[in-house]
Amino acid sequence: MIKKTLCFSNPAYLSLSNKQLVIQIPDIEKNDTVPEAFKRMNETTIPIEDIGVVVLDNKRITITTGAMEALLENNAAVITCDSRSMPTGLMLPLYGNTLQNERFRDQLDSSLPLRKQLWQQTVKQKIANQEVVLRTYTEAETRCMKAWVDEVRSGDADNLEARAAAYYWRNMFPQIPNFVRGRDGEPPNNLLNYGYAILRGVIARALVSSGLLPTLGIHHHNRYNAYCLADDIMEPYRPYVDELVVKIIRKHIDYNELTKELKADLLVIPVLDVIIDGKRSPLMIAASQTTASLYKCFSGELRKISYPQMET
Repeated sequence: MIKKTLCFSNPAYLSLSNKQLVIQIPDIEKNDTVPEAFKRMNETTIPIEDIGVVVLDNKRITITTGAMEALLENNAAVITCDSRSMPTGLMLPLYGNTLQNERFRDQLDSSLPLRKQLWQQTVKQKIANQEVVLRTYTEAETRCMKAWVDEVRSGDADNLEARAAAYYWRNMFPQIPNFVRGRDGEPPNNLLNYGYAILRGVIARALVSSGLLPTLGIHHHNRYNAYCLADDIMEPYRPYVDELVVKIIRKHIDYNELTKELKADLLVIPVLDVIIDGKRSPLMIAASQTTASLYKCFSGELRKISYPQMET
């Protein structure tokens, strides 16, 4: 089942009742001029089991520990945002699989050659997906990217990921002179940052559900990063966010500020259509297939990760 993605951008009071997330708007609750009948209509409930991602994007949101506990027990990812509405925190359950200890051991015992092969597969699919986006939405020549896909070696020893990224971003937004991809760069970097944060939450949630440690990456090893594996596995999925951002900026004249409308457009990321293993699937479901196949690679059942492949 496709889980819901909820974003709260206004003041709200979130609590738990009968395994339902109860949503109330405090300004209406405290307003004595509002009729009681309308106040009762103000209360909305959503089954906890239907929720996959929750984005808390307002300083005046209150969430009870009971609601938080229920969300995490049901493997929901809870994302918190800063004053600029940019995601800054991610909360996940400590366990998400009944065989978690066994799976942790398989992940920890994975060999360096295996991890290098898995990173090779990851980079190859990322560049292949980037090539499709660049060829579809720009007039840039992409034969070099097709060549790089075939040239990626174990562990990406030649750092073709970086070479492809430099070429990709230099040509991705031809209407923006000298565009540079960066966390603090000019728009549409704001849209990309927000979209990647949502994607990261979806992938991290899938990793926990598959009984894997999101901290222990196959390539990324930043000592301060609690989600290195999520950052690895999301790489081939990033072009889906890029494609969505291209469509958004073609639709909106002004995207300098991350408005509620723009965030709503980006919150469809978990339900974007992707092709994985030859079948069409929502991105959130595909992410679970990817992480399940990753575990099977760690356990020796498979030698290849199932990644989404963009339609050419």
